[in-house]
Amino acid sequence: MTKFVMREGEGTDSASFAPSVYQRALGADFDALAPRLKEYFGTIPSGSVGRGSGTYSVAGSRYRLLRPVLAGMAWRHVLFPELGHDVLFSIVNTPGFDGSLSAVRVFRFGRRTRTMEDTMRVVDGTLHDRLGKRRGLEVALRVAVADGGLRMTSTKLALRLGTLRMPLPRIVTMNLDERTDANDPSRQHVDVRITAPMIGELFH
Repeated sequence: MTKFVMREGEGTDSASFAPSVYQRALGADFDALAPRLKEYFGTIPSGSVGRGSGTYSVAGSRYRLLRPVLAGMAWRHVLFPELGHDVLFSIVNTPGFDGSLSAVRVFRFGRRTRTMEDTMRVVDGTLHDRLGKRRGLEVALRVAVADGGLRMTSTKLALRLGTLRMPLPRIVTMNLDERTDANDPSRQHVDVRITAPMIGELFH
């Protein structure tokens, strides 16, 4: 799990308060989120960014055979081959003028630093996440509120090459659960898992 502290609204222009991608994807269900998560997943004013930092108790994959594939994905800023404990983590969320939300996540494994990037948009009411420094991997996400926390599950995958979109078979599923810490509501726990049929958890 992640203990996650968010410091929002670091910027100069607070004039624009368009609904966030999460507000648009969840609709009326957004109000069922815990207050801290409503703040985090809510609007970031135009010209501002959201910043957070914390520690992942576990981050990476336990499968050594996957490391060559994950190393290639690390070069593209999607995933990474390392497996670590107590991994320092930071994130910067930046809203786009087109209503999108871009994030840069940094994981620190001792002397090695890994970066993950993505941009989220709402397309026909569904949250779509494009990952990597070239945003070449697209993931459609089902978003829901469960007991005040946010739950996201991948439903479709596709490769994006310029204007070309190539659907991929759903060989893996991503699940994310984010909730507030029962002992400290100012902190957040994040649990992200990528699983495959017959194999189980590939990345955590």
